[in-house]
Amino acid sequence: MPSRSSARLAALTVAAVCSAASAVVLTSPAHADSVRVHDIQGTTRMSPFAGQKVTDVPGIVTATRTYGSSKGFWMQDPTPDDNPATSEGVFVFTSSTPKVAVGDSVTVTGTVSEYVPGGASSGNQSLTEITKPAVTTVSTGNAVPAPAVVDEDSVPGDYTPAGDTASSGSVNGLTLDPSKYALDYYESLEGMTVQVADARVVTATDPYSELWVTVKPWEHRNRRGGTVYGSYESQNTGRLQIQSLGSTADFPKANVGDTLGGTTTGPLDFNQFGGYTLVASKLGTLESGGLERETTQKQSSRELAVATYNVENLDPSDATFDKHASSIVNNLQSPDIVSLEEIQDDNGAKDDGTVGASVTVNKLIDAIVAAGGPKYDWRAIDPVNDQDGGEPGGNIRQVFLFNPERVSFVDRAGGDSTTAVGVTKVHGKAGLTVSPGRIEPADAAWKSSRKPLAGEFVFRGKTVFVIANHLNSKGGDQGLTSQYQPPVRSSEIQRHAQATVVNAFVKDILSVQKNANVIALGDMNDFEFSGTAKILEGDGELWSAIKSLPKSERYTYDYQGNQQVLDQILVSPAIRRGCDFEYDSVHVNSEFNDQISDHDPQVLRFRP
Repeated sequence: MPSRSSARLAALTVAAVCSAASAVVLTSPAHADSVRVHDIQGTTRMSPFAGQKVTDVPGIVTATRTYGSSKGFWMQDPTPDDNPATSEGVFVFTSSTPKVAVGDSVTVTGTVSEYVPGGASSGNQSLTEITKPAVTTVSTGNAVPAPAVVDEDSVPGDYTPAGDTASSGSVNGLTLDPSKYALDYYESLEGMTVQVADARVVTATDPYSELWVTVKPWEHRNRRGGTVYGSYESQNTGRLQIQSLGSTADFPKANVGDTLGGTTTGPLDFNQFGGYTLVASKLGTLESGGLERETTQKQSSRELAVATYNVENLDPSDATFDKHASSIVNNLQSPDIVSLEEIQDDNGAKDDGTVGASVTVNKLIDAIVAAGGPKYDWRAIDPVNDQDGGEPGGNIRQVFLFNPERVSFVDRAGGDSTTAVGVTKVHGKAGLTVSPGRIEPADAAWKSSRKPLAGEFVFRGKTVFVIANHLNSKGGDQGLTSQYQPPVRSSEIQRHAQATVVNAFVKDILSVQKNANVIALGDMNDFEFSGTAKILEGDGELWSAIKSLPKSERYTYDYQGNQQVLDQILVSPAIRRGCDFEYDSVHVNSEFNDQISDHDPQVLRFRP
């Protein structure tokens, strides 16, 4: 189960901000020499009082969390110090429904704790809390401290300092510099009430009633309203996650490019899923940006259109077949070849040994026909049960759809889940030993991961080799707000090994036929500037065609406020040098709150 501070499980209640002119005194005030909140927070990410008991810490209650596994309240010192590195707010973890209200002046005696959402293995930063509290109410009806305004001017342009090499790259022991680094700035506000105004939405509302905004209007903005992630050094510092402190029933259903108008106010929390998060007691009003789904250009009679589309664990029980079909027919304009990723077996996640996917695939094909598209044929290889990762029991695999009226598939018998496809010479040109076939399925690079599917197609008399991929996911990588900077990307190890195997196979084809038309496409689970992409491209054997687009248009996925590339179509020199190709990332999913997949499909049109 996720951590007790997980916003994905916590149903939170609204805590209205009080601003009464007078207060009702209930008990005697705190001792003058008591520890203050800014003393507890200190000038680094770790409290100097961690593990220690503190007595009679004063503050004004600014918000309460009354449901979920992380019950408690935030309080803030109305008498701040003059050090911008020390936060004046802190979360008091009560474990049960707190017996205080917004505007209460309280003193708290308890133990200071550094709680790591997701556990120490996640690499996350910690959240400073007071636990096992004894709370005394001094007075009620007090005005709460004014919120700190988070805006374009206050957030620095640099994201984070480099971690201390003597501490395995951790930034925990470094003195905060909130005027220079965005992560230090947000940490200096941890637990305090903050406010954003007229913030642009950069990641759509997700199923957990979370969205992301930016307080920097023009930071790497593209024409559709998002912010593009263009390198490991460019983190888009204005990004901030927004959740509701109250009921999620009325949480706005926002798309990228919308605006959360007016002001959004609440305590700044830190959670497992995204790091620094404004938990809003007051939400702004959603203003639509009018974003619409894209439609690509139809291929000409002489152009071959090849697409890749991750359909997100599609199985026969899903209700998305008609929508996927409409996307393929209307938005992708019925490509000649479609590489599908995440096609599950015929009973989905039920783990009973089923590996066939004919029901799943044919249901999609029938839906495409009903939507006015062609009657696609298909090829795939069933995986060995429970050996290809993904949702347990789902047996996801890649599948080729192709329009037999436009393109033919070269069938060569013998391809199965454990047989490796090879390259041979047929009439002086390259050919596959089996088609379809899997690339080196026994190689350790593919342990618990999807094996590439290779197929040989013919279009207008020209052979085209297509390799469908779904490389190792980024699961297990440390987040951008990790305490370790730069974050460790542990998933790269396997993905780099996989990219090496795919590139070697492409080399085998090109060694037999230098001018062969080769396409490697799919969910590469990595960026176009990544080490994975560089290994796939090799010494010019392949080239990622998304780099033909302007940098502001390079994205297929939207994660935590960063639009980024995960899906790619890489082409051999014969296709690239012809310069007679067009590439399109067709934005139908990633920017929308009602997405049917978290990936956008891509289409390559070219003349072989």
